[in-house]
Amino acid sequence: MPRPRARRRRLGAAAAVFGLLATLFAAGPAAAVPDPGDPSATSGKASKQDRKEARAAIESGEVPGVDEVVHSRNVSHLTNLPKGALKNLNTDLAFQGRYAFAGNYDGFTVYDISRPKSPKIVSQVLCPGGQNDISVSGDLLFLSTDSSRSDDSCNSTAMSPTEKSAWEGIKVFDISDKRNPEYVASVETACGSHTHTLVPDRKDVYVYVSSYFPDETFPDCRPPHDGISIVKVPRKAPENASVVDFPVLFPDGGNPGEPENPGVTPTTGCHDITTFPELEIAAGACMGDGILMDISDPAEPRVVDRVQDNENFAFWHSATFSENGRKVVFTDELGGGVGATCNAEVGDKRGANGIYHITGKGDDRKLVFKSYFKIPRHQADTENCVAHNGSLIPVKGRDIMVQAWYQGGVSVWEFTDSTKPREIGYFERGPYSDPDSIGGSWSAYYYNGHVYSNDIQMGFDVLKIRDPRTAGAERVRLWEFNAQTQPDYR
Repeated sequence: MPRPRARRRRLGAAAAVFGLLATLFAAGPAAAVPDPGDPSATSGKASKQDRKEARAAIESGEVPGVDEVVHSRNVSHLTNLPKGALKNLNTDLAFQGRYAFAGNYDGFTVYDISRPKSPKIVSQVLCPGGQNDISVSGDLLFLSTDSSRSDDSCNSTAMSPTEKSAWEGIKVFDISDKRNPEYVASVETACGSHTHTLVPDRKDVYVYVSSYFPDETFPDCRPPHDGISIVKVPRKAPENASVVDFPVLFPDGGNPGEPENPGVTPTTGCHDITTFPELEIAAGACMGDGILMDISDPAEPRVVDRVQDNENFAFWHSATFSENGRKVVFTDELGGGVGATCNAEVGDKRGANGIYHITGKGDDRKLVFKSYFKIPRHQADTENCVAHNGSLIPVKGRDIMVQAWYQGGVSVWEFTDSTKPREIGYFERGPYSDPDSIGGSWSAYYYNGHVYSNDIQMGFDVLKIRDPRTAGAERVRLWEFNAQTQPDYR
């Protein structure tokens, strides 16, 4: 397919903090479009039967009460900071020094977390363009735009993807001044940017852009869409960022999905990629496929193995490596994040994590399945719940992860024995008072001694784990953390 065109012009003045752009809300926020999972997923609106069963579950004590906060004894809820001026859906998180950066469909928020019990809002930038997946590297912040906009500015309006002038892609901000982030560059990419992943080096930052769902009627997103866009961003001249390649990852077209594989989303790109730069590998969660890549040349990633699970995985969503890089946890976002899949009816193998070992060396490396893990706490039938974004808790000699499960809350679980994973701690809220609300923890990550969760509706949560199994992680300190660019804790 033709190379996506890139924008290389500097975007001029500073991207204003929210207070200076409040009037732009008249343009309307980005529409909330959850990921697609199972084609049979619900729309997210609770039926009368769902509501009846949820009330019964609450009354019986099977699930927490409406809006009730519950947690295991080894997890403490230190604080919650409600949403500020950005009122749309909260999304992903990134960290640098004493700051956390939180995405929102309307833009992003910078938090001061130097005192985790009392986080403070430093700045809020209004820049609609869901889902605003976010990451940071040095003085640069990156945002993903996967909703068609009238242009690449922060005062753009929603537009049909069939319009030739519609824009989607990557936005780049200078965050050297955390109180006044400056919008410095944009790069248009094929099918936009649902998520992105960084492979940073000293001079440049390579950005792997994941996107999917092409259509013949979309001028900039036509099939076959069988790869990822690679954007190169020079650190000293980010305005010169551009697409440098579009490697084909699925020359055979990938998993065909329906009708050959019922319930499986066909592969037309990737949802998310996690890189492990120190080991020069990456794992891709690509709709109907899970892949392992060699990224020894970050500009030319190569697929070395590929797996499918047509029985239990509907939508390969994200990936996390073990500390030694010999295991990968893939997630299945069954129901697209809007379905109530954490119940007895769905079971413990679908909408779950799949644990894989990496065997062999070089181009002979293989992904070998070991087991599934799903939270053991059933949720009400009005609660959207499925495996979502998480990260390692860096404990030497153990494989422990913290993970968001939407309204299933935040789970701390161990997979040191890959065949017998188990939950060792949790935090969650009961069903919303409005049963039609989609919400819960979008991302839950461990960073420098605490767990930070970006709740879609409720805001920014800070948790503390007090457990001898995770105590060793307290000694690990990072200057920067993007969950999709895995650090070498060793």
